[in-house]
Amino acid sequence: MTTAQQPAPALTWGLRGRGPADVPVEADGLPDPPEKGLLGGTGRGVRVCVVDSGVERNHPMVGPVDRSWRVFKDDDGVHVEETEEGDACGHGTACAGIIRRTAPDCELSSIRVLGDRFSGSGDVLLEGIRWAVRQRFDVVNLSLSTTHDRFVDELRRLADEAYFQQTVIVASAHNTRVESFPWRFSSVISVGSHQEDDPDLHLYNPEPPVEFFAPGQKVQVAWLGGTSIRSSGNSYATPFIAGLCARILSSGPRLTPFQLKNALYLSAANVRVHGRR
Repeated sequence: MTTAQQPAPALTWGLRGRGPADVPVEADGLPDPPEKGLLGGTGRGVRVCVVDSGVERNHPMVGPVDRSWRVFKDDDGVHVEETEEGDACGHGTACAGIIRRTAPDCELSSIRVLGDRFSGSGDVLLEGIRWAVRQRFDVVNLSLSTTHDRFVDELRRLADEAYFQQTVIVASAHNTRVESFPWRFSSVISVGSHQEDDPDLHLYNPEPPVEFFAPGQKVQVAWLGGTSIRSSGNSYATPFIAGLCARILSSGPRLTPFQLKNALYLSAANVRVHGRR
């Protein structure tokens, strides 16, 4: 009598007695030397979502916007709907323009969670992030945060969900020493700004919680009405790193968030690779 072979148990928290040969992984190697190949892409094929105040369509510094949604709250709860509305205050357009400049061939979309005068609420922000994650964007730019502790647990769950499905959240640190989220989570890429003159320079921070620094001081950014202004803040450093992520992913689309963070580390101007730099 032949006994039917039982299927191997699904992987959960451990290998359950299974060895390396039972869980093969095909890994994409990083270019060698790393710093010469990591940033060679243009963002082509990479879907980037700006969760912010909306994005002005047809702005000359932004170019095409694939899709736009808005998050709104009424007596029945918090909802998401597709919209033709543009930007409520300019902030999202500024971020989108930096991403476009850094990764010119990426596919840009927008989720509007801020209103006039940068007004917003934590539950609307949560729903916007949740929508972006569950639409499975490759990169989510989040140049904003919340200081309210009651949203921390759900934000952490969303950040982990994004991480494990290979959606990269690039989050701005607060401009002052204020405890805010989700940039404090290790599952996101956290960004502050540096004051160097080089507009294409990013740095690794050996003393986190902020992990990377990028151009964020007196940056020429897209603004409402097809115009541009100069402005400063971590908000504008963050989309530069988001754009770098899109460039790296267009060269290595199977890279995980863990590998992507390592690629940013290896390509940072202050990191020496095998004695070089």
